[in-house]
Amino acid sequence: MEVVVEKDRYNPLLKRREIHARIVYWGEGPTPTRQAVREKFAGLFNAELDRIVVDYIKPEFGKQEARCYVKIYDTPEDLRAIEDEHIIRRNFGEETGEQGEGGQVEQAE
Repeated sequence: MEVVVEKDRYNPLLKRREIHARIVYWGEGPTPTRQAVREKFAGLFNAELDRIVVDYIKPEFGKQEARCYVKIYDTPEDLRAIEDEHIIRRNFGEETGEQGEGGQVEQAE
C-alpha cells in the first residue's frame, strides 16, 4: 500500500494532526481495512495505534485508489473526549460489555 499525503495540518484547538491522503493499493486485493490503514499511518508518522482514527476511506470507481481522512491525536484521552462513539467503535471494535457464548454481548448489571 502506498500513501500520498495531500494535506497535513495540526489543529491546536482539538490537539490533533489532520491528514487527507490518497492510498494506492494496486494488486493487493480489495480496499484496505481501517486497521491496515491505521497501522500504515502509525509507521509513517511514528504514532501509537491508540491515538490514530480513520474517519473515512472512500474508494475511487474503476481504480485501486482511495481517499482517506486520518486524525492523529496527542493523547488517547484527547481522542476519547473528542471523537464520536460510532467512530471509536469503527476503529477500535466493540469495547463495552463482555463476549458470552455464541458471540453475544452480555450486559453488566
